Order: sequence, then structure tokens, then C-alpha cells
Amino acid sequence: MLNVLVKNAVLEFGRVVKAQEQVVAGTLHHLTIEAIDAGKKKIYEAKVWVKPWLNFKDLQEFKHTGDSPSFTPSDLGAKKDGHGPGWKEVPVHDPEIQHAADHAVNSIQQRSNSLLPYVLQEIMHAKAEVIDEFAKFKMLLKVKRGEKEEKFNVEVHKKNEGGFLLNQMEQDHS
Repeated sequence: MLNVLVKNAVLEFGRVVKAQEQVVAGTLHHLTIEAIDAGKKKIYEAKVWVKPWLNFKDLQEFKHTGDSPSFTPSDLGAKKDGHGPGWKEVPVHDPEIQHAADHAVNSIQQRSNSLLPYVLQEIMHAKAEVIDEFAKFKMLLKVKRGEKEEKFNVEVHKKNEGGFLLNQMEQDHS
């Protein structure tokens, strides 16, 4: 795995998002890459000049261009027109899933008249779908309220600006 040191921060390489080549005296590679900085996905643009006959590689430019959404249409195999294959299984330990689950539990608590707090025990299952302006997460959550364990099927939407919304919630009695 490639790691880059930028201003005393270590970035962990995620993936190449876009690549273009320009033939000069050698090749100038224009790369858009995703890297993880302190657990947060960010997008960087890099220009790398390569002259293979001289064993020469030089990083001409490397700049942060914005934060990356945790899930993109390409991650989920979704098409830009929104008519992709739909929901896709996602890892329950992904930070974005964790944030969505925390939001769901907080929303369940706010809608409840219980004095006992709901505590997230486990994200048992998670799926995601990306549509142009937002991502949708379906999760099965195991929560505890006092001594009682309950399960909820929830659907949480996340807008590209970052706000979460609990769209659906239903207690699972299985």
C-alpha cells in the first residue's frame, strides 16, 4: 500500500479515481486519487512526469481538491442515471455506515417517549445505494434499552452536503 507524507500527515492510498496521460518529453500523468487522511476519504490531484529511458519520475504537483463521499456510484456499481443494479451489500464497519447507524439510533430515541436511552449494540446488516444527489443506507440494527434488546430495520438517507435523515424505521420482531 502506498502512503504519502503531506505536511506531517500520512495519507493512505485508496484508489485512482481518474487518470489521463499527456505525451511531452516523456509522459505527464494527470491523476485524480482518493486517499485516506485520519480516517476521512479525500480527493487529490497529482501530476507525475515520467521519462522511463532515464529512470526519471518527478511529482510535479500534488493538491487536495475536496472530500470524497464514502460511497460513490462506481463503488456500488450504480449508473449515473440512477438505473443501476440498486442496493449493494456494504461492510458494517465502514465509518459512513457507523455514522448513519448512530443518526438512526439518535432519531429513534428522539421519537420515543422512553426515559431509558437506546444504545446501539450492533449493525447486523447494511446495504447502500447511491443516487445522484444522495446515498441511501438500509440497515438492521440491534439496540438495547435498559435490559431489553430490540431490532430495527432502518433506512437513512445522506445528502451530498453531509446531512443524514432517518427516512424509514420499523421494529423487527424476528
